[in-house]
Amino acid sequence: MLYSLNLLIFVSQSIVEKRGLRPHLYADDTQIYGFCSPDDTQALQNRVSVCIGDVDKWMASNRLQLNAAKTEVLWCASNRQQHLVPSDPFSVCGDTVKPAKSVRDLGIFLDNDMSMKTHVSRTVSSCFAALRQIRSIRRSVSFTLSRHLVCAVALILWQCKPHRNISTIAGSSAVSA
Repeated sequence: MLYSLNLLIFVSQSIVEKRGLRPHLYADDTQIYGFCSPDDTQALQNRVSVCIGDVDKWMASNRLQLNAAKTEVLWCASNRQQHLVPSDPFSVCGDTVKPAKSVRDLGIFLDNDMSMKTHVSRTVSSCFAALRQIRSIRRSVSFTLSRHLVCAVALILWQCKPHRNISTIAGSSAVSA
């Protein structure tokens, strides 16, 4: 089975590279990247649409199915060039896909302006939700367990700051019983 999986990845990768695009293959997820100047966005959009069609045909000939409903398109540009980014929908195997403002890629939210605002706000939101849940059970668990739970949430928030000392976070008393 490993041999056939490697063959599938190789063939899929060669189809994408034949169109002058770059693939990223991860488990059952295929991502296609392309780069262009603001003047060439229509040409890139056409190349990507044709490439997805080629991948779909290849998959169908190998008894696989492309899930067009899960297909997302993200145009990335700096804040200054956001007005040059097309908002026209992509054609994907007969369906149309509107470009998104942000997409989730392996657990990280990427914004079209490369600001990471969506990722930060969603991470903070989920941490506050976890803290509210800890608050609701804090009288039912020991102070030590509450402190460990809060520290785990704090580590999630501080994971992108390698200069922070983890022992400082773990040693602080963040929970008031």
